[in-house]
Amino acid sequence: MQLIKPDINIDFIGQRKFAFVGSLLLIAASIISLILKGGPSYGIDFAGGTLIQVQFSQAIPPQAIKDALRTTDLDITSVQGFGETKDNEYLIRATGSSTALESLAPKITKVLKSAYPENEAEVRRVEMVGPKVGKDLREKALLAMFSAILFIIVYISGRFELKWMLSIIVASCLFFALFTLKKFDVSIPTLILIAILVTLGLCFYLRLRFATGAIVALVHDVMITVGIFSLMNKDFTLPIIAALLTIIGYSLNDTIIVFDRIRENTRKYHRQPYDRIINRSINETLSRTLLTSLTTLVVVVSLFVLGGGIIHDFAFAMIIGIIVGTYSSVYVASPILLVWQQVTKTSAGRLKKRRR
Repeated sequence: MQLIKPDINIDFIGQRKFAFVGSLLLIAASIISLILKGGPSYGIDFAGGTLIQVQFSQAIPPQAIKDALRTTDLDITSVQGFGETKDNEYLIRATGSSTALESLAPKITKVLKSAYPENEAEVRRVEMVGPKVGKDLREKALLAMFSAILFIIVYISGRFELKWMLSIIVASCLFFALFTLKKFDVSIPTLILIAILVTLGLCFYLRLRFATGAIVALVHDVMITVGIFSLMNKDFTLPIIAALLTIIGYSLNDTIIVFDRIRENTRKYHRQPYDRIINRSINETLSRTLLTSLTTLVVVVSLFVLGGGIIHDFAFAMIIGIIVGTYSSVYVASPILLVWQQVTKTSAGRLKKRRR
């Protein structure tokens, strides 16, 4: 099955400057949003505290729920609607935690029934995470994402450039440096940012061009997804980290397909300009890329619409990731190879002039 004819010739590479500008604007908006808000809005999983899901028989203002629960030991920070409006369900977030989790639900039910006897309340879910556990989960989640990117370096460099040992040594050194610096109480986000910048520098120095293209595309996808979540004031929880890791894998899969065709066409049409080879490769894999993206998108949109509140944010992150990941495979990862070649040629030309 083909949505697009194999002989189609869309000038993707010719539009790369517009694509780069658009991507940079989105990343800049993401970074500005994160800076203004002091970082991502962490959910109970990472920030610690208590999350309570309550359902009422009748609609009730969120402030009324907050007022009724002031007598409890929990420090209520927010009360917001959950799911569909007709369900009358609310999520209550609190920074405090109770040592007796089993008795918390009956206690809250009793308080709410006492305050609003005509409106029956039912506690449907109680989740509690201590602050130390939340911090530990946050660090492990970031390390999991960084580890995924390092393994991608090894795989891409080995498969496309036959530099298995070199890429393994680079990844091992970065892992060692990361865990060494961690002992000096440097924050994990700062460490990972430094490590990613160093990784890109090493890939450029060691001429790992395919790995560079893949890493830039993956960082692009994750940054935009995180930025959209920040702009929409959505919480980051463990399911969102799972979604980001899935996005990394999905985007990489698309990128590998295009890279594989670029490698084949470079051998077949080695006398043609490199930009034409890349453009031909993108067009030849375009039908497969769109089919994969659309079929996956249908499933994820179904989860988003019908899956309920629990899986809503996960599905939303996946929708963003599929769209951005497909875009980056075409407009970011592949054009990076062309930029690499142009920079390499310019550097080689300058060296020749100096020798003369």
